Amino acid sequence: MLLRTDWTLDEVKAIYNLPVLELVSQAAAIHAQTQATGEVQVCTLLSVKTGGCPEDCAYCPQAARYHTGVQAHKLLPDAEVLAAAQRAKDGGSTRFCMGAAWREIRDNRDFDRVLGMVEQVNGMGLEVCCTLGMLNEYQAERLKQAGLYAYNHNLDTSREKYDDIITTRTYDDRLNTLEHVRKAGISVCSGGIIGLGETDEDRIAMLHTLATLPQHPESVPVNALVPVQGTPLADQPRVSVWEMLRMIGTARILMPHTMVRLSAGRQEMPVTEQALCFLAGANSIFSGEKLLTTPNPDFDADKQMFALLGLKPRKSFKDVPEGAMVLGKEAGVVA
Repeated sequence: MLLRTDWTLDEVKAIYNLPVLELVSQAAAIHAQTQATGEVQVCTLLSVKTGGCPEDCAYCPQAARYHTGVQAHKLLPDAEVLAAAQRAKDGGSTRFCMGAAWREIRDNRDFDRVLGMVEQVNGMGLEVCCTLGMLNEYQAERLKQAGLYAYNHNLDTSREKYDDIITTRTYDDRLNTLEHVRKAGISVCSGGIIGLGETDEDRIAMLHTLATLPQHPESVPVNALVPVQGTPLADQPRVSVWEMLRMIGTARILMPHTMVRLSAGRQEMPVTEQALCFLAGANSIFSGEKLLTTPNPDFDADKQMFALLGLKPRKSFKDVPEGAMVLGKEAGVVA
């Protein structure tokens, strides 16, 4: 299938506004052409440094300025991180993501320690992902050399809505980080959050931005806001499954080879709703008790769901050609 990065805003809008069953049908057909149906990547996300963040993201319980009850802690010991990675692997995860509540990476001992964690988790045979805030080209290159497989840096929302949600960094700051990640040869993971009080036009604009990057992100997380008391968005209503289906289905049609990740908010979704999301093109989830600091379905619940729906976990490094792995690291290959 021909990949397009020249979608117009009107084209994206027309897809997004299809009757929802027609949208799901078209997305399912494209998914069957470009992905292994019935295969879902299972990922686990661990907060390796929690709270105390200087940013003002209106949705985030880790922002120091909000009183959310989140207990801040410094960078976890290596042994604790590796034990969590082993539990994730034993539970069926093939990608392990480490998140730190930093505005940006600083070249210090903590970053050196994260590089060591990346190397060790990569040696366990897991795809390693990090979300550490903004980074520069040199830092991206160091992460690549350590064996980092993917870097997550979400756009969160549209450029037009962005300043209502975050004022401590710009939309272009986010795009620049994605450019540095791509230049280093690291897989790009970037999506957004719905339920922030945005309009359909904002959702369409965010999807348009992602689908018209020079190269599609290898992974696009679709998050439903999990409102947290103490944040400015604490009283936002729950996102409906129909809204999630529009985001997932549109993302699948626009970016057919991308992993579309059913992410935050899954704890509130019954299996029937999650099944519809898989039908619409979602083929990745986060499993484990928490997504950083918010509740998430555990491994046992997801194993039961997989058995019921006939799903199987995607293998690690599936898109890396045979012979491309050197000492447990990729030899310049991006999946």
